[in-house]
Amino acid sequence: MRSPTLHIAIIGAGTVGSVLGRILVENRHRITAVVSRSTSSARRCGRFLSCRTVSTSLDVIPQKTQVIMITTPHGAVQDVARALANRTGLSWKGIAVCHASGMLTADVLAPLRDVGATVFSFHPLQTFPREFSPRKIVPSARGIVYGVDGPPDGIRMARRLARALEGKILLVPPEMREFYHAACVVASNHLTTLLGILDAFYHDIAPGRRDFLDAFLPILQATIINVRSTSPSQALTGPVARGGTDTIARHFEAITRYAPALIPYYARMTLETLRLAMEKHSLTNAQVKDLSQLSLSYLNQPFEPEESH
Repeated sequence: MRSPTLHIAIIGAGTVGSVLGRILVENRHRITAVVSRSTSSARRCGRFLSCRTVSTSLDVIPQKTQVIMITTPHGAVQDVARALANRTGLSWKGIAVCHASGMLTADVLAPLRDVGATVFSFHPLQTFPREFSPRKIVPSARGIVYGVDGPPDGIRMARRLARALEGKILLVPPEMREFYHAACVVASNHLTTLLGILDAFYHDIAPGRRDFLDAFLPILQATIINVRSTSPSQALTGPVARGGTDTIARHFEAITRYAPALIPYYARMTLETLRLAMEKHSLTNAQVKDLSQLSLSYLNQPFEPEESH
């Protein structure tokens, strides 16, 4: 049985608000108002979400609203919370307010909590590239996890909102919020950087070709599947897991010859891979020592960045 319709206002008409709002609308929930810094962005988001109540003013948010989602950049969340708390004409009992920042806890919404609103943080654990239209991002935002913190009533509403978005919540201890956000950066930004490094390798192997992802996608996908079905340490293969110091040494020599700027990356990642191999218990103490010393010898070399290809 479908859960009751939620009435939701969105403050911040950017990609995150547009994408989450669209999923809610497609799941038969109702957007009561869209508020943005500019009239044009509010109207554009309103059209996408089938919402006619659009404005640059918080005053348009109606009393029938059950949830207010603040999807502005995190630097604006506190100001929005204060402005909302000072808004007259709303009875905050029965209204929940959340923000979508990965860095901020529910405490930033204290002014709203103090006037009687239910508050919680609600960070979508997904990437929302500004270069992509919201419509293209919607499919990848279905069924995702939301990093949440807040008081018990806020957590209950967060679960309900996540279900409306076909997702689940991850309770994040408030004191670990920045640590959680760093993990998100590893998952998205660092992976993008890794793919950029892979592209640099491919460029030197096959100059002029830009299909590196087509070539490496099968091994990338298989690696993710293997990790998901076991664990990172158990899924680990390759020369480090086998204690192949000679192979890694030859890798360093080749990278020094063709792409010396990538030496710090390869040295650091070899050390991190060594940690996983140690968890797998696939190495002798001598192999661990040899691989560690080899990697550290290259890691301590001066870093001289090259121009990008």
